[in-house]
Amino acid sequence: MRASKFFSVFAFVMIAVCGCSVEASKHDDKTAEVTTEAKNTGNSALKGASIQIDPGSPADTVRAFYSKLRDKKFREAIYLTNLRPAVEGLTDTELKDFDVDFEAISQQIPQVIEINGEIISGDLATVTAKLPGEDPDKLELQKIELRRNNGVWVILTVDTEAEKKIKAEGKNYFYNLRIETHHDEARKMLDRVSKAQIAFAAGHKGAFGEMKELIESGFLPPDIESSVSTGYNYALKVASDKKKYTVSAVPAEYGKSGKLSFWVDLDKNGSPHLDSKDTGGKPLNN
Repeated sequence: MRASKFFSVFAFVMIAVCGCSVEASKHDDKTAEVTTEAKNTGNSALKGASIQIDPGSPADTVRAFYSKLRDKKFREAIYLTNLRPAVEGLTDTELKDFDVDFEAISQQIPQVIEINGEIISGDLATVTAKLPGEDPDKLELQKIELRRNNGVWVILTVDTEAEKKIKAEGKNYFYNLRIETHHDEARKMLDRVSKAQIAFAAGHKGAFGEMKELIESGFLPPDIESSVSTGYNYALKVASDKKKYTVSAVPAEYGKSGKLSFWVDLDKNGSPHLDSKDTGGKPLNN
């Protein structure tokens, strides 16, 4: 499991901006392709560029975004995207609430960003660059879409509907996004526990395992014992006869890391049943 699950959704931009397709198609702009070296501004991120990068251009905006992201200048980086309304109202202290998520992303940004294409059509532009894909250890050619707002190029990290939501929610957008993501990840983790129990029982004469046994058997990741990954604390209780179990999940920080409490038990047929409810951060016991 990755270090931050908010990151997986929050890859909203940082790695595969706007979910642009991997192996982006080669553009037809011959002048962009034949230029051999970008202007030297002293930034190492430019060294991999294979096109001319003009100040204030879409390619320059992309270069600056990833450079600031890698340097952990998160507010400045997000200001270059249409996520800006989500951070404008955040204080520096509030922004630090997302340091773990942002830093998990910044660590995947390569030292040298190879920008090899730029197409401008009116107030829209597309920049192609080699960036980490689904496998963070492999660089893939990806497309980054931009829009010119009041003479300034802005990276489009989310679609129109999400952009409206961001403007409406403002500083609460990241908090809400993280909570929604943690809810989803908590459900996935609980489903994983149920599957782990099935696998464990198959090799132990139908007996279910304790949390540490499931981890030691390789059926569950060690970070289930920490709230860092999903924002939730999990508790597994196995009956004395090892034939039944229950699992609970509660937010590590109610209102910040999650709002719903979860509870899994076995129905009369021995199948896991999941319930969830906002209990103010208290365990949900059915």
